[in-house]
Parts: sequence; C-alpha cells; structure tokens
Amino acid sequence: MDIKLLQQRLRLFAEERNWNQFHTPKNLSMALAAEAAELLEIFQWLTDEQSQNIVNNEKEMTLIKEEIADVLIYLIRLSDKLGIDIEKAALEKIVVNEKKYPVHLSKNNATKYNKR
Repeated sequence: MDIKLLQQRLRLFAEERNWNQFHTPKNLSMALAAEAAELLEIFQWLTDEQSQNIVNNEKEMTLIKEEIADVLIYLIRLSDKLGIDIEKAALEKIVVNEKKYPVHLSKNNATKYNKR
C-alpha cells in the first residue's frame, strides 16, 4: 500500500471540493469514530461464529469493505493533516507492543499479563 499516494489523492480530493476548511483534526477524528462505529454496527449482535462466517455473505462483505475503507480514509486524512508519518507510527507502535506484551507472558492469553 502506498500511503503517501493515498494521502496525496485524498488531499487533492478535499482541495478540489474546498473541504479543507472542514477537515480539522477534531472533525476528522469524529468522522473516524463515526465510521468505526458503522463498522462495529455490522457485527454488533452476531455471535463469534456468525462474525467469522460473514465472509460468505457477499452483501455484508460489501458493506464491511466500504466501512473499512472509510475508516482508513479518515485515518490517513487525519495523519496527513497532523503531519504524522502513519507507516512509521505504526511500526514504532508494534515495537512498543512487542515490549508491552512479551510472547512468554502473552501467548494464548487474551487477558493482559499484568491484569491476571
């Protein structure tokens, strides 16, 4: 995935529509949360098994793909507006998580090791 290209396309998309005035960090983060909630809504009342089998439902998968794209778009747009290198930030966070959740304490356990 070329995040820089996506940022450029989204920036141009907003500029062409004069939407930068609306694309404040506050508004973008709120839109991101709203889109994440729309994704959550699809799964809200499903069992774990139903949520795993949703890949067999073409209509639902179309909606899921659209919501995931919306979440990604707003996340990329927000990072661009704040000057955050989202790829670098994600890689740095993985390193933090590797230290926070060492394999020997976390493997096969969904409970955070320091909460047991």
